[in-house]
Amino acid sequence: MSALEKIRKKYIGDKAFYRVVLALIVPVIIQNTISNFVNLLDNLMVGSVGEAQMNGVAISNTLLFVFNLAIFGGMSGATIFGAQFFGAKDEDGMRFSFRFSLLVGAFVTVLGVSVIGIFRRELLSLWINPVTEGTPEEILAEALKAEQTLENGLKYLGVMLWGLAPFALTNAFAGMLRVSGETRLPMTASIASVGTNLCLNYILIFGHLGFPALGVQGAAIATVIARYVELAIIVSVSYWRLKKRGSYGFLRGAFKHFTIPSALFRNIFVKSLPLLLNELLWSVGISTLTRQYSLRGLTVVNANTITNTLTNLFNVFFISMGTASGVLVGRALGANDAEGARDNARKIIVFEEFVCLCTCTVLLITAGFLPMLYTKSSLEAKQLATRLIRVSGLVLPIQGFAHCTYFTLRAGGKTFISFLFDSVYTWLIPVPLAYLLVRFTPMGIVAIYGIVNAMEIIKDAIGYVLLKKGVWIQNIVT
Repeated sequence: MSALEKIRKKYIGDKAFYRVVLALIVPVIIQNTISNFVNLLDNLMVGSVGEAQMNGVAISNTLLFVFNLAIFGGMSGATIFGAQFFGAKDEDGMRFSFRFSLLVGAFVTVLGVSVIGIFRRELLSLWINPVTEGTPEEILAEALKAEQTLENGLKYLGVMLWGLAPFALTNAFAGMLRVSGETRLPMTASIASVGTNLCLNYILIFGHLGFPALGVQGAAIATVIARYVELAIIVSVSYWRLKKRGSYGFLRGAFKHFTIPSALFRNIFVKSLPLLLNELLWSVGISTLTRQYSLRGLTVVNANTITNTLTNLFNVFFISMGTASGVLVGRALGANDAEGARDNARKIIVFEEFVCLCTCTVLLITAGFLPMLYTKSSLEAKQLATRLIRVSGLVLPIQGFAHCTYFTLRAGGKTFISFLFDSVYTWLIPVPLAYLLVRFTPMGIVAIYGIVNAMEIIKDAIGYVLLKKGVWIQNIVT
């Protein structure tokens, strides 16, 4: 075998491998693409009402982003065990893992509703920083825009609290279905949800079909109703298939009681706590970065909102690879196939880098005209967004490697190492770096954004060492 053939065999999978990977990621890509596309349309609809409305919704979603990732992180330990239990063909273990996800969802939801409900004005105010330089007229206009942004954020957030519970329950079902290899049902439920959201947005934001024009409140009501639709579909279809086909056996008797063997509960809790803390601290860290950028004025807030909305539409391809990494590596480890797990991880990372390079190319080509969709945003904000999108594209391959490394470490149950690798890194490097550059240098926001994101290369170096050493290769369910 030639050296080239050895390299190809080591880093590139065969057709069967990519069929499995695509079977896992294509439904996730479709689901997230539709969701992000509707989010873009939602953004454009709210943005067409006014810039203050769009900024208010964007800042509110920064807080909800923390809740969403706390749910994801808290349930991740259970899905890691679920994936390995599935590989070991242990249905009872999957049922116990599912119950753990439900308990975590209930706890995080109660905590999230309480904190956001009581302190939402104070929390939103952290991200609203009007520029205090310029003529008296410019300062007054900026202060008025800040006040309008806050009021719109409060209206939106007040309604969105009603959607936290169905979001948590949907994620508990979807997480366990995905590790069972069922990605189409969560995708179908999500498509129905975003379709509902889009239609109701059109009706409630602008006041069509006899309904009053509710603006940002209409957008929030549409989202909450859509989440209940998604939950209803995923639960009803899951139980119908359980009854008719015997599918998803872990659901059988799952709600009769919430008993979990104490030793297993302790093990899942020990693995889950670092992941919950990781997602919580990481999301707060990302929100803190957004706040540091916002200190340069509401134009930066607007440009950052445009950038995130548009890049999320393209990033679904590389983000979906985390699902493939977690499932394939987790199954191999659960089946005591250490070499298979290592081989899967290596080939998925190479595929991830290829996807990131393709996405980077597309972002660089489209960055010049996509922000022009935001007709109500200022020309300055759209031009700034174009430059930020280009920076996001250039750093994508760096972020992709770290992304797959994180999910590989998680799949092996190395949740504390994952915690150090992800959120501790965020608070040690990007957050203080952004703080110093924004507050103590005259550097432009594009340069700051680029430097902060490029620091992910440090994370890549650490991740490479961890992968090479194989510290993540362990079976945690036998």
